[in-house]
Amino acid sequence: MNKIKVLTFDCDGVMFDTERANKAYYNDLLNHFGRPSMTPEQFFYAQMHTVDESIAHLFETPESYAAAQALRKQTGYEPYLRYMEMEPDLIAVLEKYHGRLKIAVATNRTDTMNKVLTVHGIERYFDLVVTALDVPRPKPHPDSLIRVLEYFDVSPDQMLYVGDSELDDQAARAAKVPLAAYDNTALAGDYHIKRLKELEGILDL
Repeated sequence: MNKIKVLTFDCDGVMFDTERANKAYYNDLLNHFGRPSMTPEQFFYAQMHTVDESIAHLFETPESYAAAQALRKQTGYEPYLRYMEMEPDLIAVLEKYHGRLKIAVATNRTDTMNKVLTVHGIERYFDLVVTALDVPRPKPHPDSLIRVLEYFDVSPDQMLYVGDSELDDQAARAAKVPLAAYDNTALAGDYHIKRLKELEGILDL
């Protein structure tokens, strides 16, 4: 019998394709200060890390970092939400397991996560949202996954985490939580899936 009681998702690259949104967001910040758009390496970093870590990576001096932070807090992320593309199977999976499992988000996003859920009309499916603001340390540390485990009072083998990055892989291993690696065969993972619909094959065992 399947032990899984909690299904937890990363956001960027799993629930949503956020490449267009995040590229536009960070490139607009850089371009505002006369800097070139992100390199592929810089974008790869920004896709996995918190916004504070990403801005520190892009704006190396204390002065430029402070100016970029002030601008981003003034402009917000809302204008970029329209560029986010929901993964095709997400609603079907949420509909199937809502009420049968506890469903959570564990993400390195900060103050934008709840807005993302609200704008896309899916906040009702989630029993818990854990962002980088809710824990002492973001991924790759296991803090966000441990928060989910403690909140629902379940053991690591009773949760499945769906992630797509090395940070997700490291966090899952540190928390001893099984990982369904989404569209990334480079990750160790306990399972590998190409579409969210394939979670059914894991959860319905």
